[in-house]
Amino acid sequence: MKFLGIDLGWKSQPSGLCSLGWVDQQLQLLNLDRKEAIADILAWVDQSIQLNEPAIIAVDAPTLIPNITGSRLPDKLTHKHFGKYHAGCYPANLNLPFAERTVNFGLALLSRGFTHAPTIEPQKPGRYQIEVFPHPAIVHLFNLQRILKYKKGRLSDRRLELLKLYNYITDILPTLEPSLHSLRLCGSFPSEIPTTGAALKETEDKLDSLICAYVAAYWWYWGEQRNQVLGDITTGYIVIPARIMNYELNKNS
Repeated sequence: MKFLGIDLGWKSQPSGLCSLGWVDQQLQLLNLDRKEAIADILAWVDQSIQLNEPAIIAVDAPTLIPNITGSRLPDKLTHKHFGKYHAGCYPANLNLPFAERTVNFGLALLSRGFTHAPTIEPQKPGRYQIEVFPHPAIVHLFNLQRILKYKKGRLSDRRLELLKLYNYITDILPTLEPSLHSLRLCGSFPSEIPTTGAALKETEDKLDSLICAYVAAYWWYWGEQRNQVLGDITTGYIVIPARIMNYELNKNS
């Protein structure tokens, strides 16, 4: 089973890409990348997942948009449940410029056999796609009181916030179930957080995609037992891990 995370650029900007594998009952980082053109992203998907190989692809973008105007139900629910953490998402409707790009990306995955999975039977192999949202996932996985604000602001402040995310990923994800170990053994994992703007944005995209991939694995492993789903297949939906209150090694879970 593989778990792909795609921090999809809603416009023409590059997208962060992550691939995790399920090896010996734990997760292993296979690849972190970044590509711009949709064709290149889909080629990366095709290279990462063999024909008929089971996998979940988690996309940070609205791939199901039924409404012509306004906001989707899951968008509204992020503000209801996560607004206090500053983690409400941007509204999506079919009249917005990015809608064609994000919806068509979901359709391209569907044509490859990746069906939407707002419900799932835990640990059952299959080919699925889900929509995810890193900000509330980060708040819940790492038991935070607000989002990490590495998207906007002064470069030095963004770097400090991204460094926090980097440390949470390396220190805490190995203690959760499913566990993600040996990140630094993968050559594509950043060895440090850059200090320049362009390099910082690239690292941000890659770490966001890693969170997306981990949420895919967490959804597959636990299903609704330890996740919540905002919305459904008719309204659009977002899968978010439930809040984790204590961090213990797997053997003590």
